[in-house]
Amino acid sequence: MNIDMNYVKDFMVELLNIPSCCGFTATAMERIKKEFDALGVETKMTKKKALIGTIKGECDDDQVLVAAHIDTLGAVVKEIKQNGRLKITNVGGFAWQAVEGENVFITTLEDKTFTGTLLPEKASVHIHSDETRNLIRTQDLMEIRIDENVNSKEDTEKLGIRVGDFVNFDTRTQITEGGYIKSRYLDDKACVAVMFGVIKYLKDNNIKPKHTTQFYVSNYEEICHGVTVISDEVTDFLALDIGTVGIGHTSDEHSVTILAKDTKTPYDLELRKKLVHIAESKNINYKIDVHDHYGSDASACITQGFDVNFACIGMGVDATHHYERTHISGVENNAKLLLEYLLY
Repeated sequence: MNIDMNYVKDFMVELLNIPSCCGFTATAMERIKKEFDALGVETKMTKKKALIGTIKGECDDDQVLVAAHIDTLGAVVKEIKQNGRLKITNVGGFAWQAVEGENVFITTLEDKTFTGTLLPEKASVHIHSDETRNLIRTQDLMEIRIDENVNSKEDTEKLGIRVGDFVNFDTRTQITEGGYIKSRYLDDKACVAVMFGVIKYLKDNNIKPKHTTQFYVSNYEEICHGVTVISDEVTDFLALDIGTVGIGHTSDEHSVTILAKDTKTPYDLELRKKLVHIAESKNINYKIDVHDHYGSDASACITQGFDVNFACIGMGVDATHHYERTHISGVENNAKLLLEYLLY
């Protein structure tokens, strides 16, 4: 089994460089559609503009749905201040200190993009001394300094910037010689790239999955309503999402995580057993983990009342919802488990 990991890595980096804050995913979805088309996968778009690509399997019954999400954390302009700077409101769950000092891209309704930086209102220790050091970072105390000659609310409004404009954060993507991948939003673009790496393998080798498989790229996962269309033929729902690496968790950056439970629910036991059996029989490095303060497209669907078996897997990622890091070996183990599951 030789999944093209250079393809996975290159596609991941390309996706990471396309801004796609939740609610602002049209450009990323256009790129996803182009890739489905290039691989010869028939697609349909949901009313909420998610994409579903379907590959016929050896069996058309008991279909499988595999989902990964293209939307990321981000923000929306909430207020234009009298000094011309911007107050914002978060989209998705992140801590303000996780994005302090980050470069941002503000996109207007006319599709003009302006750059800026997210800072605390009292950013300089030369001016504010211990106030800067001790300031609690909250939405009300953070602002965007726009990289334009603006000194008033009117100056900013003349640029075409309005309340409601989307704000995307710079991902600062880097890959080290040792195989570490550092970036914002590996959650979940690393998993989207894994999905397409597996699709490419199936297509390149003219292999059918065991069951007809629907590959669902969702666009509202970060705010808990990503997958809202599941056909009656689907029996198993496998979400691809990141494993959280840290104190009290078993996940690591070199393995694929198989979730046992998240904030919302335990995952289906029989499907988890199947995934563990596949990983062990195919010598795929894996960890079983329980994630706090976490949900996936699969667990969100279950709490909405969908009647499917459900599981979640993903490469281990350090510093999730911050400046994240994983390793190419973890990405590869994720791809291997997904492929073997589809062929099982």
